Amino acid sequence: MSSPPCRSVLRHTAHEELHDLVCIGFGPASLAIAVALHDMLSTPLTVLAPRTCHAPKVVFLEGQTRFAWHAGMLVPGATMQISFIKDLATLRNPKSDFTFLNYLHRRQRLIHFSNLGTFLPLRLEYEDYLRWCAGWFEEVVEYDQEVLDVTPERLSADDSKISSFVVRAKEGTSGQVTSFRTKHVVIAVGGRPKVPRALPLNHPRIFHSSRYTRVISTLLKEIDLQHHAVSNGDCHVAPARPVHIAVIGNGQSAAEIFNDLHSRCPHAKTSMFIKGGALRPSDDSPFVNEIFNPQHVDELYAQSPQVREAAIAEDRGTNYGVVRLELLEKIYGTIYEQRIRTQDEETWQHRILPYRYVTAVEDLPSNGLIRLHFRNGSSACEESSSFTKETVDVDAVFAATGYVRNAHEEMLRPAEYLKPVTECLNNWHVARDYRVRFEPGTVSDDAGVWLQGCNESTHGLSDVLLSILATRAGEVVNSIFGTTLEKAGHANGITEQKH
Repeated sequence: MSSPPCRSVLRHTAHEELHDLVCIGFGPASLAIAVALHDMLSTPLTVLAPRTCHAPKVVFLEGQTRFAWHAGMLVPGATMQISFIKDLATLRNPKSDFTFLNYLHRRQRLIHFSNLGTFLPLRLEYEDYLRWCAGWFEEVVEYDQEVLDVTPERLSADDSKISSFVVRAKEGTSGQVTSFRTKHVVIAVGGRPKVPRALPLNHPRIFHSSRYTRVISTLLKEIDLQHHAVSNGDCHVAPARPVHIAVIGNGQSAAEIFNDLHSRCPHAKTSMFIKGGALRPSDDSPFVNEIFNPQHVDELYAQSPQVREAAIAEDRGTNYGVVRLELLEKIYGTIYEQRIRTQDEETWQHRILPYRYVTAVEDLPSNGLIRLHFRNGSSACEESSSFTKETVDVDAVFAATGYVRNAHEEMLRPAEYLKPVTECLNNWHVARDYRVRFEPGTVSDDAGVWLQGCNESTHGLSDVLLSILATRAGEVVNSIFGTTLEKAGHANGITEQKH
């Protein structure tokens, strides 16, 4: 039996009203802010002050048509890479309604989850947890909204400083553009898929890994029909010609796709192209894991840019281009089983090809295949240039090559004239509390813009991960609204909800 619907203390605000906060994006970062704001409004000893004397007027603008978190990478059996304790609330307020344990309790699975004996839930379950949390805030979220830009404004001609911002958003279905006026803006839109330059965009058979589970079933059926297979769409029956799928990348997502294809389509041929010499394990040992502690952000931010850059480079092995050891061992077992049958790697069904860099792509109309051109950078091929170039013909390609986090730069283009004259024109810089640094004296103290998920160079690797969302969200809410712990009751007329 599912739990009854829950409702946040935040309430809908009409579009034409001046908002206290507009959050752009409604992924985990903005959701954590919504949770922190709800918790602070629901705690008897806490009221928001001194910048607002009413329940904050808040709206979240999300580009997707409904809440979803990495929906294209909900690979069967894939687990989280962080403890459930690092959820949206526990590290900030273990008594919150929004802890993962309370979610399990409300879903009537708490005792069953405990029997698993793990801190790492299935990714499918964690996505359901996030969706359950998002359901509390339906009243203040507007989906299918593509934010176009954020423009500074003065509330009156007499204002000497910027005192508010106009956020323009276009609804995907109707194309209607709506303007939201607000004192504060949080931009937390996550990353956009990054693919190698050699791969064409919008190719019907080339996909970023973020779309994998959304397209793979249909894709395999299309390829199967093209091959005139006898399987009639059933990938567990050998087709006339084996499907050949390429996976480009050497991190967790690439490994998950490579491994999933083995069970999803046992007769398919899979080739994994990696830029290094071998797949490498992620380092999640206890001492190293402390770089994801909330206080580490303070320590890192206080360093010089040179020290920060060196520290982040040293820590990249915890998150970038690495794979969890359990999955590595499973894939190695698959490779080794083939080695038992034959030492001839050219005949293997599943291969990992190191030191490969894709350089070009061409379609082969005669057979519907894609020809990938690679540069082989291994030492064995360096002696003769004639052996450094290779081609591989495949049916489809999945590029698990990461994300770029620069969407805020386009949105803030109308505000570029407010950048400090001493800073690089190509980048926005933020303070420790994630507030954008504008030219001193140009923006009112009770207005501003905050960035989330794009501050790795100043706040460390945890900025793009889930590890410190609960703590960070509390910091952002405090920075925007200010807090007081005076025993003042609920000056805003909001009473604590009991569940």
